[in-house]
Parts: sequence; structure tokens; C-alpha cells
Amino acid sequence: MDIEMAKCECCGLKEDCTQDYISEVKANFDGKWLCGLCSEAVRDEANKGKKQFGMEEALKAHMAFCRKYKSNPAIRVADGMRQMLRRRSSDLSSSSSSSSSKKYSRSSSTISQVGDDSNLSYY
Repeated sequence: MDIEMAKCECCGLKEDCTQDYISEVKANFDGKWLCGLCSEAVRDEANKGKKQFGMEEALKAHMAFCRKYKSNPAIRVADGMRQMLRRRSSDLSSSSSSSSSKKYSRSSSTISQVGDDSNLSYY
């Protein structure tokens, strides 16, 4: 079993992988090796919404996204979180409108116990 270093062609992440795994990933993504996170993002892009992209279009869109934010990782992470939250928010709003509206609330809180040091003694 040969282990090789593979570099994601989207984000640049390097991983140690078997040659079989590298070949399998490349077969799924038009000859390009993608890390697990980018491959999931591409699959999500290919399957999202009413209009399904082909894998090639989804790969191009994700690679463009990665190039845009590669120069500043902090911006990339923040923007990725923003997009994820927007998607999650739209998923929740569409599911709550189609099903019965569920209200969630806290049953109890332990915050008062966290900062309470009245039982501690200092020597």
C-alpha cells in the first residue's frame, strides 16, 4: 500500500492518501484531486436547489470560490460560515413553512453555576 501526498486543487490542503483513494477521487472530479471538505462542497453545489448543476459546473464554481478567498484565509472562513448559515436559515424557513411550526426553548440554564465561585475558598 503506497502512501502519497495529495494536494487539493481547490484549497491547497495536503493529505497523505493511498494511490487507490487518489485515483477514486480524481475519477469523481474530472481528473482533479479534492480534499474531503471541498469534495463535499462540490457535491452539495451539484445537488442544491431546483436547478441541478453538473459535476463539472459545480467543480468550476467551487474552484472559483476558493481562488477568490485563497489570499486571505480568515475572510474565506468567515464567508464560508456566512454562506452556511444563510443556507441553513433558508432550509429552516422552508421546512417550517411546509410543516408545523416548532418552537424550541431552553428548559434550564447552568450559566449561573458557571460563574459562581462563592463555594471556593482561597488560601
